[in-house]
Amino acid sequence: ESSSSVTKETAVSAVLFSTEPHWLWYVKVQALKCSRGIGSYLWQEVLKSSTTLAHIIANSSKKNGMRFVTLSATSAKTNDVRDVISQAQNEKRLFKRKTILFIDEIHRFNKSQQDTFLPHVECGTVTLIGATTENPSFQVNAALLSRCRVIVLEKLSVEAMEAILMRAVRSLGLQVLGQGDQHSTPATGSCSKSSEFPVYIEEKALNTLAYLCDGDARTGLNGLQLAVQARLAAGRTTPLNTAKGGAADAILVTEEHVKEGLQRSHILYDRAGEEHYNCISALHKSMRGSDENASLYWLARMLEGGEDPLYVARRLVRFASEDIGLADPLALTQAVAAYQGCHFIGMPECEVILAQCVVYFARAPKSIEVYRAYGNVKECLRMHTGPLPPVPLHLRNAPTRLMKNLGYGKGYKYNPMYKEPVEQDYLPEELKGTDFFKERGT
Repeated sequence: ESSSSVTKETAVSAVLFSTEPHWLWYVKVQALKCSRGIGSYLWQEVLKSSTTLAHIIANSSKKNGMRFVTLSATSAKTNDVRDVISQAQNEKRLFKRKTILFIDEIHRFNKSQQDTFLPHVECGTVTLIGATTENPSFQVNAALLSRCRVIVLEKLSVEAMEAILMRAVRSLGLQVLGQGDQHSTPATGSCSKSSEFPVYIEEKALNTLAYLCDGDARTGLNGLQLAVQARLAAGRTTPLNTAKGGAADAILVTEEHVKEGLQRSHILYDRAGEEHYNCISALHKSMRGSDENASLYWLARMLEGGEDPLYVARRLVRFASEDIGLADPLALTQAVAAYQGCHFIGMPECEVILAQCVVYFARAPKSIEVYRAYGNVKECLRMHTGPLPPVPLHLRNAPTRLMKNLGYGKGYKYNPMYKEPVEQDYLPEELKGTDFFKERGT
């Protein structure tokens, strides 16, 4: 390649956003190790282990003689980035040593700050690894994203969550109730040592926790810790039958205790992120498809996750005209009334108002006649070449004598004065006979 073009050391940035089986993580780490100068963005749906994965890469890179520098976009400034890049340039020029730059929460950098990386990523000064919980399509500069390899980290499976929780149970020295003697764990952890009674946790409680944490290991571990700590603080014991056939008092963590520890944290919803748009899209499509059950579900997902009810109500107003339209003109009245009701009383009382409106829309007949016709009008205006046609003289307003002398309003027929239908043109001369309600070919 020419000297002005991007060299083979070009640093392509990638974004990770996921949780996957450990063998996949191994493959991804190996891929990042083997791809010289190729950086990564770690894009994850919920806070999981992108930082841990970055540390694995860091340990591997140090063994290969590469520098690994970590910055957090929540606290770092543009000058901090420039200092790191300056050091990377010196390391590369003087010692032929490459630098990997890991930026945690990279979506916190604004567009101009992200632009700082562009020339240095292109020339291979740094290999950029960014971690974000937001969709990079929305939060990362298009120019930077085009130089990225996007690696998506999906949610952990229920089986993976159960394995993680079982390791935590062993670490805490808990015993699992309901699995049999062969699954019992000796009480050697910190919880057992700090309590005079053995601590048990129901197998059902672990299974429930694995489901409710929504694939987020951090949420699952925090929920387990809170549930155990709450039971230890309460100090209440429960008589249990031991494996030897006797009875003994023990501290028992049940499914209800786990749910109390989780509270509402298992409901994944980000009012400003991708999940916000995913859920409102699912609600819109469910109502359009006349599935009242799915419509109620997605509505509840948003409201229970903390969504602003007025936002949902505004979307319902739009839906009433876009998807129902003239098939049921009262739908718009329902939507506006729902918005006013939400504005008057707020959450949680207004949730049933929105539920009623959503079910009404799901059951209502659908028509996009007006929506499509207006789209045809917009397309007509966009595709028009030259100046727009003037308003016909007979349709113009004539409030002054001069305008009347110029012919404004001349020949206009006032329809209410005629008993029979009036033949009169209302479109410009160039558009006579146009029917916007007819479906146009693509």
